[in-house]
Amino acid sequence: MSTANDKRKAPAGERVADWADGRLGIYSLAKANMRKIFPDHWSFMLGEVALYSFIIIILTGVYLTLFFHPSMNEVEYHGSYVPMQGVLMSEAYASTLDISFDVRGGLLIRQIHHWAALIFLAAMMVHMMRVFFTGAFRKPREINWLFGFLLFVLGMFTGFTGYSLPDDLLSGTGVRFMQGAILSVPIVGTYLSMFLFGGEFPGGDIVARFYSIHILLLPGIMLGLLVAHLILVFYHKHTQFAGPGRTNKNVVGMPLLPIYMAKAGGFFFLVFGIITVISAIATINPIWALGPYRPDQVSTNAQPDWYMGFSEGLIRVMPGWEVNLWGHTLVLGVFIPLVIFPLVLASIAVYPFIESWVTGDKREHHILDRPRNAPTRTAFGVAWLTWYFILLVGGGNDLWATHFSLSINAITWFVRIFFFAGPVLAFIITKRICMGLQRRDRDKVLHGRESGIIKRLPHGEFVEVHEPLTQEALHTLTSHYQYTPVEVGPTVDENGVERKVSRTERLRARLSKAYYGRDNQVAKPTVEEYKEITSGHGHH
Repeated sequence: MSTANDKRKAPAGERVADWADGRLGIYSLAKANMRKIFPDHWSFMLGEVALYSFIIIILTGVYLTLFFHPSMNEVEYHGSYVPMQGVLMSEAYASTLDISFDVRGGLLIRQIHHWAALIFLAAMMVHMMRVFFTGAFRKPREINWLFGFLLFVLGMFTGFTGYSLPDDLLSGTGVRFMQGAILSVPIVGTYLSMFLFGGEFPGGDIVARFYSIHILLLPGIMLGLLVAHLILVFYHKHTQFAGPGRTNKNVVGMPLLPIYMAKAGGFFFLVFGIITVISAIATINPIWALGPYRPDQVSTNAQPDWYMGFSEGLIRVMPGWEVNLWGHTLVLGVFIPLVIFPLVLASIAVYPFIESWVTGDKREHHILDRPRNAPTRTAFGVAWLTWYFILLVGGGNDLWATHFSLSINAITWFVRIFFFAGPVLAFIITKRICMGLQRRDRDKVLHGRESGIIKRLPHGEFVEVHEPLTQEALHTLTSHYQYTPVEVGPTVDENGVERKVSRTERLRARLSKAYYGRDNQVAKPTVEEYKEITSGHGHH
């Protein structure tokens, strides 16, 4: 009988893992992070839609770069699309036609790429609105808000450079629009235009330059921001909605492996499948119907993609003001919208820091707000969205006029008026709705839920029976924090010496009162009120 121990080799996969662990320390890294908990809520999937759309954009973009020629050299087309044969066009336009009609699967990939870009920006916008309305941008996530905001803005310009690459009549009209906006900049506008286009418009370099920006510069920056964004999400832990057992010090949900990763993988293929179906049945950017770009022509119904519509709306509805100074013309009708556009974006970027300064709150926040419990913030968000969509109407005023048989002048004046009145009305209405919902929540806590059952009392009175709320519902309705408005305080100290109050301090007190004053939040019911009503005669 042999007593020798047979030494067996470990499986190849285990040996590779051991080799990698000895150099990268992956075992300890995985042990520490693979069981990280993530909360489960449908609204958190909005960020995943944006992430997966970005991945789809990268994958399809790599495929398209294999066949696209970013050159404005003029060639004569002899491809398979018969109506364009013999037409002079740029190599960029000709190669896009080849991708659409001669490359196997090329048209489908083009459309997936374009639809994914639109869905990416739409998901980014809705995701940021979810973050804004729930207060998920508060400490310690202000920097992550900036990362997300930059991703959205860079995505807008990446999309603009992308749909400009085919050099068709529609994209050329958009580039001409951009060049006109650049020319409106005083003193340096003409220099900027000549530098960008390599000479007089349209020049011969713009497609090649946009190509480098579109496939290299902007995606590289966005990829870095995305990685940083995800690292901070992982490091700070995910926010969660209020509920029993949920505090600022824990996360209630599912582990990253295997549950969350399995769901995320399935969701990726679901998003990919839906985008592919949309791309297969809905044509987008049919450049063969538009023709190659010519500086002396403009395509009918020329519209940018939706995310650039509000910037065009600013210019379309702005009066054509001009000022002549020392022999130079300042085109205010274009320059003023060009200034408003970045100012609005900057105000959105710095909002978390403004709210933090107004509240003076230095605590970490990992529990989300219900939008109704922050009525001023919610009203600001709705006002901004209202302003955005009003300008979107202005950016497509010609389409509204032709499709609904309206006067284009009437539409333009409607946008001009509601450019100012719309956000104000939206702010007031939203705030009143939030206050009404707060009062309803207070009544629910004190009196219970309306059951719809009518009861007749012995003396003949009819009352509706209210059912008491569960402890979970009570916690959800009463767990939010209510700020006390910042006060300026006494202007004279105990010795009778007048204290100088700065303008900044007074402004902060006024803003704090506007945010959290008596008319901006309904006081939560106290424990004493709840016990008095539920144990007395007030509860039916």
